[in-house]
This record gives sequence, C-alpha cells and structure tokens, in this order.
Amino acid sequence: MNPPTELRSLELITRLKRAPSEHKGNAGKVLLIGGAPGMAGALMLSGSAALHLGAGWTILEMLDPTAAHAMPEQAELMVRLASFNAQEQLEATAPDVIAIGPGLGFSALARDWLIASLRYPKVPLVIDADALNLIADTPEYLDLLKERNQALPGMSILTPHPGEAAHLLNTTASDIQANRLGALSELVRLTNSIVVLKGQHTLIASPTHLAVQCAEGNPGMAVGGMGDVLTGTIAAIAAQGLHHNLNLWEAGCIGVQLHASAADSLVAKDIGPIGLTPSEVILEMRSLLNKLL
Repeated sequence: MNPPTELRSLELITRLKRAPSEHKGNAGKVLLIGGAPGMAGALMLSGSAALHLGAGWTILEMLDPTAAHAMPEQAELMVRLASFNAQEQLEATAPDVIAIGPGLGFSALARDWLIASLRYPKVPLVIDADALNLIADTPEYLDLLKERNQALPGMSILTPHPGEAAHLLNTTASDIQANRLGALSELVRLTNSIVVLKGQHTLIASPTHLAVQCAEGNPGMAVGGMGDVLTGTIAAIAAQGLHHNLNLWEAGCIGVQLHASAADSLVAKDIGPIGLTPSEVILEMRSLLNKLL
C-alpha cells in the first residue's frame, strides 16, 4: 500500500447545510444496536453522538432489559428493548443507517442482530467493537460481510482499534502497531470494506480508496467510550449524507477528522488531555461542525 496522504475532509461539511424547508426525514433515521447487560453506557454514548451530530431520528436497540427505558436526561433518544426477532424488527423500523457493536456482547441475541444487520439491504452499515470480534470469531459472519460488500460496494465501514484489528487478522496488537499501514491493507483485503484503523494518526482506506491518515488527535482520547462516540458520529453523518450528497467513505472521513479535531480543540482550551471525556468531545464536535457549515 502506498504511503498515506493527509486526511482533509472537513471542507465536505458544507454539504450538510440544511435548507429552510428540511425536516427530520432529510436528516435520516439511525439505528444503533448494542448495550448488553453491564454495557449500556457504550450504546448511550453512541446514541448521544448521533443525536448531537444531526441524525433526524436516533433509535437505540438495547439488549439490556434493565436499561431499555426512556432516559429523562436525554429524552430525544428513542430507547427500546431489542426484539428476539431481529430481522422483523429491522424491516419494521426501516432505518437509513445501521450501526452495530457498542456494548453488543456475545450472546445469541447479539449474534441474531449481527446476522440480520449484515443481511439488511441497501443502507450504510457501521460495524464496531463486539460486532467486529464476533466476525473475527465466526467465519460465516465474515462471509456474510463479504457477500454484502459484493452486492453493495462501499456500504460497510469497520472501525477497529488495534486489539480488534489483531483479532480479525489473527495476530497481536503489538504487531498491528508495528505495521499499521500493512495491517490496514490486510483488513481491507480480508473484509472488502471501508476500514478505519483507530489509534494515533488514525488510518482509513477502502477497496477503491488509497490510505489517508488523520493528523489530528491527542493522548486524551485514550479513554473508554471514545470509539463508541466515533461510531455514532459516522452513523449520523452518513444518515444526513443520503440527502446531502455524502457517501459512506466521505462520512467516515469527516467523522474521524471531526472527532480528533474536537479533542484537540478542547485540549487547546485546557480541557484535558488527562480527564478528557467522550461526552465533552460530542458537544465540541457539534460546535465545530456548525462553525464549518
């Protein structure tokens, strides 16, 4: 793979500017799937990111029964208990974008939702966290992903951190870090997907795009939940992109650079790097996005 060029995607944000007559349908319906028992926070962070980055609807398909209730502190989120008939629920919901993985876990229900998501046609699909680990562990799921990408090229994006990348490639995280560009190339080849390899200077490539590298970001982003926020961000931008001339590759690039730039902006204001939180980054992303419209 050729050396990466610098990621420069923020100028694309102007395409998200809304006409006065637009309604929530123009901003898209995002369905986020995860939040197994003990991991509801991951899905809530993804949902908060999707909401604050402009999704018209944000629906949380929560696998944890005790967490699947309305959240007064974020009443705009549509939270419901994940159905045991995932395919039927997906068809009834008719999402514009699906994101799966934050806090998903490894239960039979998690597997059912992953299979249904991989088989769901036409819409952009963001795959993160435990969904990536399930694909790494289950050759049939990898085959479903490849079949989806053959039928719908450019419509699936994977967002592994080095540990998840290592699981997919059957190696170690230290090996991934020793040759990040090579690992990115292998991940694209293995999955036929757009791949975001997270970490210092996040890398992005796809079967039809050469590698680009994000110059922004700082060590304050090394905290649980930051990747969940990126998942919700990409999903929200992809949902708006359906009506605003942005494809999933462009949405992924914007999401990565906006996420890292917001973290840098906060550190420049003496908020972090130590103690920087994903929730703070969400609000800073919203502010930056609106300034760039």
